[in-house]
Amino acid sequence: MNIAHRIAETSKRIPEKKSVVFSARQSDGTYKYPFYTFKEFEERSNQFAHKLTKAGIGPGTRTLLFVKPCLDFSVITFALFKIGAIPVLIDPGMGIKNLLASIKQVRPEAMVSIGLVHWIRRLKPSYFKDIKVKVSLQKVGFSTTYIYDGLEKEDKTFPIYPAKDSDYSAILFTSGGTGIPKGVLYTHGILNAQTDALQKMFSLDESQCDLPGFPLFALFTLAMGMTSVVPDMDPTKPAKCDPYKIVKNICDNHITFVAGSPSIWEKVGKYCVEKNLKLPTVKQVVMFGAPVRAEIHEMYKKILTIGDTYTPYGATESLPISLISGTEILNGKSALTNTGAGTCIGKAVPGIEIKIIAASDIPASGFLEMETGQIGEIIVSGLQVTSGYFDMKEEDLKAKITVNGKLWHRVGDIGYLDENQNLWFLGRKTHRVKVDESTTHYSIRVEAIFNQHPEIKRTALIQILKDNHVTPALAIERHDGQTLLSDTFKAQLEALALSSPYTCMINDFFMHPSFPVDVRHNIKIDRTKLSKWALQQG
Repeated sequence: MNIAHRIAETSKRIPEKKSVVFSARQSDGTYKYPFYTFKEFEERSNQFAHKLTKAGIGPGTRTLLFVKPCLDFSVITFALFKIGAIPVLIDPGMGIKNLLASIKQVRPEAMVSIGLVHWIRRLKPSYFKDIKVKVSLQKVGFSTTYIYDGLEKEDKTFPIYPAKDSDYSAILFTSGGTGIPKGVLYTHGILNAQTDALQKMFSLDESQCDLPGFPLFALFTLAMGMTSVVPDMDPTKPAKCDPYKIVKNICDNHITFVAGSPSIWEKVGKYCVEKNLKLPTVKQVVMFGAPVRAEIHEMYKKILTIGDTYTPYGATESLPISLISGTEILNGKSALTNTGAGTCIGKAVPGIEIKIIAASDIPASGFLEMETGQIGEIIVSGLQVTSGYFDMKEEDLKAKITVNGKLWHRVGDIGYLDENQNLWFLGRKTHRVKVDESTTHYSIRVEAIFNQHPEIKRTALIQILKDNHVTPALAIERHDGQTLLSDTFKAQLEALALSSPYTCMINDFFMHPSFPVDVRHNIKIDRTKLSKWALQQG
């Protein structure tokens, strides 16, 4: 079923319910909240579909979509779904080099974007050479179609393309945090399966209202019939959000469900604690993109009166995989994390199967499944798992395994399953430090030991060369930004290292003022970059 049918059905059932709401800050600091009802959303989406069809976009057209979060972002996206086109969604925060490389790789045939991207297209034409249809949200010339020109005259009905579950629905790019960005092929079946899974995981229904820190999440909640409020923040820089604005948007709109990077909700949580504020309507604070420290879960115990925190686990290629609540983490799991057990990320969500296999860095046609408690590479199978990347056969071979007709995705993470089938995360496969065949160090396990020091903000397991041998080391970022390794602090670090069998081999420490992090969530530590930096320190 075409995912767009969900909006059409909702518009008939609850036409006057608010669909998308925009947080419009006024010059005096107050907010207005313009919105579309579901009836207006459906009709406007149909008008956009007619406009885009006349411009030359049809079923199967790969359409580069660059629209800032606004009332029309989701409306235009669903218009493309209705046409049967394939929106290509690339995170603009990944940097211009990766952005242009991703565009060149996916070869979009059409483009719907803000005016700025059309200027970039003019300046860098070789990256956009396959684009035949050009649509802009501003009047820029350059042979583009202005999407709002005559829009209100278009028919408010549109025949939704009869997509099969196997038909491609979108191409979503990975952030490229641990490799090159890759265009993940989504189908309508996968989008529907993801929507169903998320709805069951969080018991979501049409009575609820969400505020997504990650704009694409709104596509799922709108498909559920929920109201979605666009927050006043730059989604490409979540760590720089203004917590006052986020809290204001939440309270003004009686938000029940919030989701996004831990970097957002840590800032919001600290702000609420400092101001002694509660979030009385919020039922779920969902944080994804990186492991979440126990202190953040504890913080929200003081802020939420009817809700809990949650940390779903997944990847662009397979979302969601597992889920755990803050309450469960604080009831024993976090204490195990502090001893080096890893981060517990819960049990598999319905419809997902998880296995642990022997870790390998090469393509595989089969796998050796590990026993309970044994550490290895995480692989998953299920309706939410994508089949591959767009025109990247070598990456498909690295990431996919088909056994007896069943497709498995190699998530790229290391972990293990305990006796209760809880999944424990130990770090990215590329971030493990393999000293020899019998000794491998895992980032999350090692860092948890050192992160308990009160003066440490975060640490990163890295690797250096000593006498031409790979050696584990530790990069450290302090709360106070201090980069001088004093004798006292070094002695404390050495004592921590000796306190655990997982860290006793580490005696090289590098002070860093501010860790490099991923562009999407602003929280995943780039340990590869830190390793290269440490090697340059001598």
